Amino acid sequence: MVELRAVTKDNLEEVLNLNVLEHQKAFVSSTATSLAQAYIYRKTAFPFVIYADNTIVGFIMLGYYGVRKQYTLWKFLIDKNYQNKGYGKEALKQGIKYLKDNFGVSEIYTGVALGNEKAKHLYSTIGFKETGLVENNMEEMKFVW
Repeated sequence: MVELRAVTKDNLEEVLNLNVLEHQKAFVSSTATSLAQAYIYRKTAFPFVIYADNTIVGFIMLGYYGVRKQYTLWKFLIDKNYQNKGYGKEALKQGIKYLKDNFGVSEIYTGVALGNEKAKHLYSTIGFKETGLVENNMEEMKFVW
């Protein structure tokens, strides 16, 4: 069973040790960087640890981007040891549900680094669509109910 849980003092070290495959490092921020951003933007950032049963398998951070008045999938990674097991897809669905249930959103945006076809495919499988906007080496995608 996949679930999203809070980052706590009890799981922080494990969260900081999450790692992606070498070729994926250009596409995602480290969890340390993401948690630093979550602290700075603590009123509009929503970081979670992804658990499969009681094992930490990844990290997701949702947020509100005030400049564009958009809710976003801001950060997302599944540890290299747990990829291709369906955890990412389920975690994304739960993240979307969190934003819908807590903020009543009807659309969610994300940016995918150019060349990150694996992430783009994953997001597409749960309903994200390309918007056509590309900026800062990122392609925008949007999920709409």
